[in-house]
Amino acid sequence: MKFMKSKKTLGVLLAAATVASVAFAVTDNKPASTNASSTPKLSDLLPDQVIVKGKGFELKQSQLDEAVSGVKANASARGQEIPPAQLEMIQKKLLDRLIQIQLFKAKATDADKAEGKKEGDNRFEMIKKRAPSEDMLAKQLKTMGLTVESLHSRLIEEATAEAVLKSKVKISDDQVKKFYNDNPKDFEEPEQVRASHILISTSDQKTGSEMSEDQKKAKKKQAEDLLKRAKAGEDFGKLAKEFSEDPGSKDKGGEYIFPRGKMVPEFEAAAFSLQTNQVSDIVTTPFGYHIIKLSEKIPPHKVELAKVQDDIKGYLEKQEMEKVLPDFYKELKKESNVQILDEKLKALEDAPDEVPNFPAPTPKQDDKAKGSK
Repeated sequence: MKFMKSKKTLGVLLAAATVASVAFAVTDNKPASTNASSTPKLSDLLPDQVIVKGKGFELKQSQLDEAVSGVKANASARGQEIPPAQLEMIQKKLLDRLIQIQLFKAKATDADKAEGKKEGDNRFEMIKKRAPSEDMLAKQLKTMGLTVESLHSRLIEEATAEAVLKSKVKISDDQVKKFYNDNPKDFEEPEQVRASHILISTSDQKTGSEMSEDQKKAKKKQAEDLLKRAKAGEDFGKLAKEFSEDPGSKDKGGEYIFPRGKMVPEFEAAAFSLQTNQVSDIVTTPFGYHIIKLSEKIPPHKVELAKVQDDIKGYLEKQEMEKVLPDFYKELKKESNVQILDEKLKALEDAPDEVPNFPAPTPKQDDKAKGSK
């Protein structure tokens, strides 16, 4: 829905650094350069200074450096460079995030911890699913001083912090209904298709590099053989689960639901031109060879309230969480006697508060398909 994509969520404030550090979530499955990791940094040779202390916790310089490195790595993977002025504001927000997690964790009930564990696990599985392989994910994390296990733990910590803040807000059914009625255009869905595909990739699944012409010929022959089986009436979903090389859809029998403008042109044109239950010929895209089967054409319509009420409630909760966050954070900082020991960071903390444009998606961002833009 439009309202879910167009407005900021608390995930940007509390979880951006962790998700940003995993470039697989926002790039074309290419790991960031590992050259930087081979050169020792000055911070590796000096004592790890305590930069923040409060009741029952301390934060060290390395923790902040690691978070900043994650944001930088994500920006670099996108071909972007963060201006120094913006980097200072990002550093301020990341420091706040690290402090918030410690303070909120101390307030977490058993219910908050259970919800945080569940949501953290979901985010972790989403990141693993987007990575081309567990090995490449581990290598990517290693360049930022992380492991798969530490990433998982951090996601759970952040989700637990969100659960604590979420417990401070309540959204009624009447508020949900009012938002739905006041924003009718946000719930209008354009024409869509429900289609399944089998992808025979022409890129190496481990390195991402393009295959040789001979390898492509062999792949096309494989696609042609599968096309014959699909057109002969074999179960398309089973063929996709067994042979498709699109990790984002093969476990679902290759199925996607999408409107125009979401897939690469060749894939979109073929899918929208098919009749219900028709199987396409081989469709070639930069990702490889596709066989597409159309299951349903979905006309433009307004989504029923019952189908979106949970999404609306979650969105309104996040809005309210952002409102209560400053005062709740200030209260807990005072209660825990939080002290910023680094003078430069203290000056940043006292500066006017602005939300930086983190170069990262929220953990809730929809998976992009092989064949999507």
